[in-house]
Amino acid sequence: MLILEVIQDILAAIGVVLNGIPQGLLALTYGFASVPTGLGFVVGAVACGALGSVAPISFQAETIVLAGNMGKDRRDRLSMILFGGVIMVILGLTGTLSAITAFAGDAIVHAMMAGVGFMLVKVAFGMVKENRLVGWVSVASAVIIYLVSKALDPSNALVYTIVGSLIISSIAAKVAKQELGADAVSEKMFRLKLEKPTVNFTVIRGALSLACLTIGANIAFGNITGGMANANMNVDHLTVYSGLADAVSSLFGGGPVEAIISATGAAPHAVWSGVIMMAIMALILFFGLLPKIGKFVPSQSIAGFLFILGAFVTIPGDGAAAFATAEAGGSVIAAVTMSVTAVFDPFFGMLAGIVLKLLIGWTGLAF
Repeated sequence: MLILEVIQDILAAIGVVLNGIPQGLLALTYGFASVPTGLGFVVGAVACGALGSVAPISFQAETIVLAGNMGKDRRDRLSMILFGGVIMVILGLTGTLSAITAFAGDAIVHAMMAGVGFMLVKVAFGMVKENRLVGWVSVASAVIIYLVSKALDPSNALVYTIVGSLIISSIAAKVAKQELGADAVSEKMFRLKLEKPTVNFTVIRGALSLACLTIGANIAFGNITGGMANANMNVDHLTVYSGLADAVSSLFGGGPVEAIISATGAAPHAVWSGVIMMAIMALILFFGLLPKIGKFVPSQSIAGFLFILGAFVTIPGDGAAAFATAEAGGSVIAAVTMSVTAVFDPFFGMLAGIVLKLLIGWTGLAF
């Protein structure tokens, strides 16, 4: 019986790894190095094992896209991830995360996340414009696979979607004899180089935006995974080790690793299944295997998953939660937060929502 449970733990871990690899490839397209990112997974594995946390960390499309698009160059992106990670560590250690979210309110947090959903959709169609064949095949196959798998196996629908659309669009590129792997840069095993951070307006704005996004993601994704495992989720713990993982990874040129909705939460031993998943990802990254995989997969193959994640998952789910609030002016606050986030970034979106909420409270205006 124990052997069967261990096998289930490993299978759940492998499923999450399959989900993470394509998003890791997305990180490569923004210039993040794969080998140092393995350090972030090591931090997560050690922390989850030591704290007994059921919420693992991995590549998260939302954070990768946000950092990738806000940073003017690689150094900017690494710096904003580093400082964003430090901010989250401070929030987690001081326990102020709960105070911030309580002050902002569920409507603003969910609206901000829904605004990020629009950003994902925009990036997805930007990829379609870069490579129409791969992009449209990825989006079309992702929609079909998601709708079918959502009806047959809802808990694994996103895993099927990202793996299936990536394989199908990669085959389409191969059949069309497109050149693959032009952006894939080989990395030497365990080669680490300290990256010097920089400070400017773009970095500060990006770090604050990443912190706002991470606040929402940690609460939402962490609690969902915790619910799957029937475990009480300590969001402050998650905030500390995810922020520390980001800081360590980016300091050596690696990408962000954040909270995810993880199938390991449904495994018999959720904590150790998550640790196994992060250990596998760390090994894949340390041995420089991710760029090798990238030589066979066009970067635009992730477009379908980003579209589904934004249009089918994030916008409807968080949008509905944001507009369901009963507080005065709640719908307008949610709409403003969502719109500003989609057009600018999560920091300005959350700030706009909080300012409007305070104005309505002070003036007594109702919409």
